[in-house]
Amino acid sequence: MLRAIIFDFNGILVDDEPIHLEMFQKVLKEEGISLGEKDYYARYLGMDDRGCFKTAYDEHGRKIDEASLAGLIRRKTRYYRDTIQKRMIVFPGVKKLLPDLHAQFPLAIASGALRSEIELILESITLRNYFQAIVSAEDVSEGKPHPEIFLKALSFLNQKNVSSRPILPSECLVVEDSKEGILGAHRAGIKCLAVTNSHPAEELREAEAVVKSLEEVTIPFLESFFK
Repeated sequence: MLRAIIFDFNGILVDDEPIHLEMFQKVLKEEGISLGEKDYYARYLGMDDRGCFKTAYDEHGRKIDEASLAGLIRRKTRYYRDTIQKRMIVFPGVKKLLPDLHAQFPLAIASGALRSEIELILESITLRNYFQAIVSAEDVSEGKPHPEIFLKALSFLNQKNVSSRPILPSECLVVEDSKEGILGAHRAGIKCLAVTNSHPAEELREAEAVVKSLEEVTIPFLESFFK
């Protein structure tokens, strides 16, 4: 039985992956490192900021200490916040689906984005009240595909779900757009619905189901994964 749903954020609720790419490119260019769009979507999508910057440095044979890494993240965050308000796009189906799901299930976000970015956008698009829990990059020690972020999101939902028995991973669903997210969900023992907002369907085939848009999603469709 389906009892809870955990959403990724970037590439699932808001179409800001192109903005993240531009901001990574901008910061890395300032550091003398190039990052192509093809490489980003093939290897970096699904990582948090720390993972992206560290991977870029590693792939270019350069070392970076924790203080410098934190500085890159702060700079990218500043650029992102200056840009997102002007170019924010909510994916089709999101604003219709979330109220329906919220009426029946506890909802959470598990994202490699920074909490300040998630909160800023959710408030701006008036969706914050639909989520009982948010787990962001600052809340975990390992990014996706490690399962920590999904298990922590489910734990937070269970802390609020005091009136009934705990929600099991097998009673939860993750909604993702990346291969790393699918793998992380499965490592947590959670089924996954993938949306082709960032990758073609053939690259997301490890998910239990793949859809082109959340406009296609209904509650009976989601519940059918658990029969």
